[in-house]
This record gives sequence, structure tokens and C-alpha cells, in this order.
Amino acid sequence: MTGDLSTDGISFSYRRRSLLSSPPADILRNVTLSLTPGAGVALVGSSGSGKSTLVRIMLGLAKPSNGTVTLGGCAVRPGPVRALRWYRRAVQYIPQNPAGSLDPRMTVSQLLQEPLRQLRVEGDHRDLAAQALERVALPARVMNRRTGELSGGQNQRVAIARALAVKPTYLLADEPVSGLDLPLRDAVLELLDGLVHEGLGLLLVTHDLATAARMCGTTAVLSGGSIVEQAPTGQVLENPASPAAVALVKATRGLQLPNPLQAVDL
Repeated sequence: MTGDLSTDGISFSYRRRSLLSSPPADILRNVTLSLTPGAGVALVGSSGSGKSTLVRIMLGLAKPSNGTVTLGGCAVRPGPVRALRWYRRAVQYIPQNPAGSLDPRMTVSQLLQEPLRQLRVEGDHRDLAAQALERVALPARVMNRRTGELSGGQNQRVAIARALAVKPTYLLADEPVSGLDLPLRDAVLELLDGLVHEGLGLLLVTHDLATAARMCGTTAVLSGGSIVEQAPTGQVLENPASPAAVALVKATRGLQLPNPLQAVDL
């Protein structure tokens, strides 16, 4: 399915079981965001700002207290796997920690074919898995290896290939390079940037404005559960309008503001 992937007025709150008499804690407040194919949007904010909770809601893994998630105008609600197959084929996730998301007992081939089977994707699944590996520049020989035999950068590429195998329209990437050293980080970001240029929509969740500057034309700043600023990335970097954005800019060492979309060395 094509069309915009949007959140409209998303709020999320909860009560701790030990404090049932207290007011609910607000994690997200009236978050509205829109993604389009072939464009990158960075969601930036400090730890605890609500970024990961928003991603869970956008993946259909958590129900918002208020608001809706839509894809092409169709509402997305948490439910059984069969009810969300249409959505999972269009929207895939790249985790921060591939080691925690890839079953070490399975071969790379099995890992890539598993979502194809679960989502009932038509075609030769082994061939589709091989195509996904090729897109992330991994050799075919890794198909029969397990994650413990691969490097951290290779495992991250396997996680991306797993998401690409179903040929989605959107990728939601939650801090996809935070655990990688600089050369591997650059390689993964270059890969994601190429995918956007091929027509994929990307939500890049990060606490790092340098990464946002390199990857995304639009940046949304999340602070205290609310989007306090949303503008072209260059504008956020050169003239931040919120205290949260100012703090993030100051924390980004070596950022060259005159050309904010260039690769940045930290």
C-alpha cells in the first residue's frame, strides 16, 4: 500500500500499578507527524523524550491513549498478526540492537525468510532473501551463517535486509547506528540514504543532530512527549526555535552549520 504514513494527535499515558491513585504519567502528548515515500524525517530528542514509545505505536505494537496512525488514509490499530499483515508489508522496523532482534539459532537465510512466510509474501522466498542481501552489499555466502559468526556491522545489515525483504514502503529506524564505530556507522547511514533515494520513506530516530543533518530533509524535535519544533533540518540547525533543539545543537560537536546536509565528522 502507498500513501502517507501519519500520526494524528497521538497521546499515550499510563498508571503505575503501585500508584493507581496517582494521575497517569503522560509519555506522548498530541504528536502529529507525516512521512512520504522517498523522503527522510528525523525524530530527535534526548533519552526519555518518548521517541521509542512513538515508534512502538507507529508499528502497531502499542495502543495510543488518543489519536490515530494511518497509512494511505487507513487507520492502523493493534491486533492479531493476520489483521496487520497489510500494514507490516508496507512498514518495517530496523532495531537499535540487531543482536537482540535476530535469533542466534537461525541462519541468515532463515532469518530473512521468516517474515516473508509470516506475512504470506508471494514469490520464491530464498530468492527474495538473496535479493535483500544484495541490496545491503552482503555476499551470498553469509546466507548459511548464523549471527554469532558475523560482525556487528554485518548483523546490522542483516537486520536491514530482513526489513527490506518484504519490499516495504517505509522503514522506521530506531537509533540504527548508535552501537557502531565510526566507519561502520558511516557505511550503514550511506546504505539508508541510498534506500531513501530509491523511493523508501524513512523515519530516523536519533538523539544526534549530526546524523539528522546527514540523512533527513525534515527534523521533528520531541521533548517531554511533545513535538516542540518541526522544520527543514537546515533551519533547525541554523536557527533552533526551542530550548530542546538549542540543547541538541550545542551537544553536537563539529557540526558545520553553513551546509547542514553534508556528512559530519564528530
